[in-house]
Amino acid sequence: MSNHQRGKLYVISGPSGTGKGTICKELTARGAMDISISMTTRNPRPGEVDGKDYFFVTHEEFEKAIAEGKMLEYANVFDNIYGTPKEAVIQRLERGRNVILEIDVQGGLQVKQSMPEAVLIFILPPSLAVLRERLVGRQTDTPEVIEKRLAEAINEIKLLGEYDYYVVNDVLEDAVNDVKGIVAAEARRVPDKVKPIIGKYEREKGE
Repeated sequence: MSNHQRGKLYVISGPSGTGKGTICKELTARGAMDISISMTTRNPRPGEVDGKDYFFVTHEEFEKAIAEGKMLEYANVFDNIYGTPKEAVIQRLERGRNVILEIDVQGGLQVKQSMPEAVLIFILPPSLAVLRERLVGRQTDTPEVIEKRLAEAINEIKLLGEYDYYVVNDVLEDAVNDVKGIVAAEARRVPDKVKPIIGKYEREKGE
């Protein structure tokens, strides 16, 4: 990637428990991709670190950032607000870095409206039964919350057609490779303005 080529923005979405966070961590550990840190009003889970996993803020602080136009997207999810600070994402893209946004479907559709060039990837579970097992296995939610998450998963999956790609996360390694394949293909997508590429070959011919 040349220093003059802008990075691509990849949105990774899917229902809670599909493993999208794990996929994103694997991708950033293996290649030249940055993961954008989201802001949230929810409390940290065990082991989560402020500024590394999320920016944990109060409702008042989040509302102030929205009012000042500092959020690329935001959404209310299970009585909390999640969102993406805009400035850090734009700066990374302009430096030629690919950026991953791990966000919910509501946020993904907001990004699609504000940045149509973003590539949207939907992570699906192999089945709802497997999704239930994963949610139970996390041991972070009550049975009532798990049922609420499963119901919401159905509503989110109905929006699959708004996304560019989908990946079924059955075996983690396979899912990671599928996303890497999408990134590789997008790097070779013919841009709307192909003159710089054509010009390169025309110059070589004239030498």
